Amino acid sequence: MRPTPDRVRETLFNWLGQTLYGKRCLDLFAGSGALGFEAASRGAEQVLMVENNRAVYQSLLANAKKLGLSNVALRCEDGLKFARQENGLFDVVFLDPPFKSDLLPRILPLLENSLAPGGVVYLESGTPFEPDAAWQELKRARAGAVHYQLIERKQA
Repeated sequence: MRPTPDRVRETLFNWLGQTLYGKRCLDLFAGSGALGFEAASRGAEQVLMVENNRAVYQSLLANAKKLGLSNVALRCEDGLKFARQENGLFDVVFLDPPFKSDLLPRILPLLENSLAPGGVVYLESGTPFEPDAAWQELKRARAGAVHYQLIERKQA
């Protein structure tokens, strides 16, 4: 597990605005939960965190309870499988899959129907990622080995 570095998280939430009041967020590869918990603490209406490792999932449950975050829901499920299902609309989707995986290009098309109008996707990877033509890049940065960006669906 590789938590999002503090500096990267600070930049991301500057990009998103300091508050996420009323937003629905999906943290698809929750891992440490840093992104989801940060979103919840910044007023997100709901944060759904998906993590397939049972031990990590149990730790996330314990942390959510300890923090008293009633706006956090957790699912112990594979992120790719979850993305294939109809799970409602999200304003912000955090995608930070394992760096050496091929999941980003496989998951992005699955999110097409999961983004609310004006919704954005945050991507984090170990190498620069170029989304296909259906996506528009809003922001991009790098911190050490971490490449990260904010994208949205292009309007028809």
